[in-house]
Amino acid sequence: MEPQLKASVTDGIATVVIANPAKRNAMSAGMWRALPGLLDRLAADPAVRVLVLTGEGDTFCAGADIAALREPGDEQQALAVRAEEALAAFPRPTLAAVRGYCVGGGSQLAAACDLRFAEEDARFGITPSKLGIVYPSSSTRRLAALVGPSTAKYLLFSGELIDADRALRTGFVDELHPAGELDKRVAEFTRVLASRSLLTQAAAKEFADGRLDRDAHWAEQARGSGDTAEGVAAFLERRAPRFTYGG
Repeated sequence: MEPQLKASVTDGIATVVIANPAKRNAMSAGMWRALPGLLDRLAADPAVRVLVLTGEGDTFCAGADIAALREPGDEQQALAVRAEEALAAFPRPTLAAVRGYCVGGGSQLAAACDLRFAEEDARFGITPSKLGIVYPSSSTRRLAALVGPSTAKYLLFSGELIDADRALRTGFVDELHPAGELDKRVAEFTRVLASRSLLTQAAAKEFADGRLDRDAHWAEQARGSGDTAEGVAAFLERRAPRFTYGG
């Protein structure tokens, strides 16, 4: 099978699957190049409320296709950074569902998601020190913000893999689940996310990611959306809210 990104949308949940099983779902140059456009199309779909990124089979992503790194220049890294930034900027909640190895570019993509749920046997690593590669500054800052400077340095200096328990302790992972139960939990949690106010989520995502210039914008969006009035009314009437803000 040719390396590809598979996308589907069901009940408001977009799922993007990294599919390159011959190379443990390593990201080829074509896959890096395709991801931003795919994300743009999903962001433009008003039916999409949440995005899940996962790998085909029992591996999330083993990183970039190392064969492509033999090519001259830094195009491969630039492609990876553009894909990472596009994922981080996706305007709705994103969740990485991780099984098996989440290494190199796979960890780069997982870190760009808002949340990460993993199976208990997952392994995480960031391996540029094994290849003599300078990890991108934006990716390094994102990693340090997520796990703290010390753990970021441990991962980047050594290139060693850490187990899922350590990933949970350091904040790289938000939830761990036994083998066979990850899909059920992801489906359950994404249904919860899809039922909540996208207005709240979109504003919270920007604020949590450090935007300092959007207070007035989100105050205006809140005044015009009707979500607050609907949420309060639903609470008082003991019914599920019907939020209408679409971004």
